[in-house]
Amino acid sequence: MPDRHAGRLANLLLIAVLLTCCSPRERRLTGIVSSETGPIPGAVVRFKAQPNAVLTDEAGAFSLPCPAQNEASFVTAWSEGYFINGVEAAACGHVTIELHAHPAEDNPDYRWLSSYNSPGDGEHQGCEACHSSAGTDLGFPLPLDDWQLDAHSQSAVNHRFLTMYAGTDVFGNRSPLTRYFTGKDYGTFPLRPDPELSYYGPGYLLDFPQTAGNCAACHTPVADVDNPYRVSPLSLTGVAAEGISCDFCHKIWEVVLNDEGLPWTNMPGVLSYEFRRPPDDHQFFAGPLDDVAPGEDTYSRLQKESAYCAGCHYGLFWDTLVYNSYGEWLESSYSDPDNGKTCQDCHMPPTGGNRFATVESGSVVRDPETIHSHKMLGITDETFMQDALAVEVAASHSGDQIVVSVTILNDNTGHHVPTDSPLRQLILVVEAQDQAGNPLPLLQGSTLPEWTGVGDPEQGYFAGLPGEAYAKILQETWTEVFPSGAYWMPTAILSDNRIPALAKATSEYQFLLDQEGPVQVTIRLFYRRAFIDLADQKGWEDDDLILYVETIIL
Repeated sequence: MPDRHAGRLANLLLIAVLLTCCSPRERRLTGIVSSETGPIPGAVVRFKAQPNAVLTDEAGAFSLPCPAQNEASFVTAWSEGYFINGVEAAACGHVTIELHAHPAEDNPDYRWLSSYNSPGDGEHQGCEACHSSAGTDLGFPLPLDDWQLDAHSQSAVNHRFLTMYAGTDVFGNRSPLTRYFTGKDYGTFPLRPDPELSYYGPGYLLDFPQTAGNCAACHTPVADVDNPYRVSPLSLTGVAAEGISCDFCHKIWEVVLNDEGLPWTNMPGVLSYEFRRPPDDHQFFAGPLDDVAPGEDTYSRLQKESAYCAGCHYGLFWDTLVYNSYGEWLESSYSDPDNGKTCQDCHMPPTGGNRFATVESGSVVRDPETIHSHKMLGITDETFMQDALAVEVAASHSGDQIVVSVTILNDNTGHHVPTDSPLRQLILVVEAQDQAGNPLPLLQGSTLPEWTGVGDPEQGYFAGLPGEAYAKILQETWTEVFPSGAYWMPTAILSDNRIPALAKATSEYQFLLDQEGPVQVTIRLFYRRAFIDLADQKGWEDDDLILYVETIIL
């Protein structure tokens, strides 16, 4: 018996050895990545659109597991300073990939591509040709479709921007030029608008009619990049009128920041960026993927970093910090490189699609998590805005009083709320009514300021109602006008009670209940694009965005 068991064990061991020795070895693709000057160490190599990548060794050599049958067979390589390139590797043997250096200098004579259909072919045609799902059966938007819904695509034609620049309303009526007074003690300084004359709101050209200013540096950067401080946004056509265009964004190569990590104050907008516009008959696109080939494309880490946004989302005027969403992010825990979130994480989430170009243009199926929205979620997306904040309400009946506490928590936004344009406000309205619908008298608590609008509350004029308004209020230095949107003039920050990232603001209200019966407490939170008096002057008809509504019966 022992001999029989020993024989069986020996046979099993022999079979195991034979299986080990004779099993097929893992098939691998080997190759060399080089340039015209020799092998390239540290190049990133992967099968296109696949997650796993390897780096080349000191000799430029690499080895990759071969893909399963019917999977990607195009292998790509990229290294710093080079365009991405790739070759077919269907046989999964040995390949050589040659990389070509991309331009190290910018070409100011480059003619910007239109985001829309325009003459040309390949990478020299308008972006719409390959990056729009119109007329296809993809079932999801491509980058051009998203971009058209993004405020960046409208930056050159936005009616609020243009009427503030020109000093007109939306119908073309223009306010009088700013009056100035010259005194021996203070020199020349501006006066308030003449109350006897029709007034359609402030405007840059009313205050400085002989200059163009720096507004174009952010709103129409394609026109301003080579002609700063000389571009009027009122007369642009073609690509320049496309605002923050596709070609512009994908030519950005670097952002110039100071030692504090912020743009230099004398380099607003486009002046903070370095570009890589290609020489004639060539193209250049920088993007967040390292396997977009063939073509003259390269990978840019910057495209996934918040610093990419810094140039246009930070700005001082006359030493007053007006725009600062990038600085607010930088000061918050969201900027933690290990546990934080970038601007792109929140404003460019995955779309759910699995391609970023049409099938006809040669795109491949990708992990949907790598395809990001170009809609730049923000004020135009109601759900996105409502998710930005959390609201906690407590209401109780105590004796002859109704006590209401409201806490607003900025728990999902990497900067202050509201941020950037000082025209924006967050308005909390707290109302208590008896069973007949009559408002209960407010015994204690704040009321909304005059700049929330004097008039009918049903029309959005909330001044005097119980509540709280959150905004950065600028006051003009010479005229003392506030709140001012004319921040191209010397201003000072009169107050700023906006809610920083991960901070909360609590307000409490006590109402007098002088009769029996149920009481209805209503809490509403609004996001307003611009001060209501200014909107009336300009003819802007942007509705308030309702972020939160709750009704409590006590």
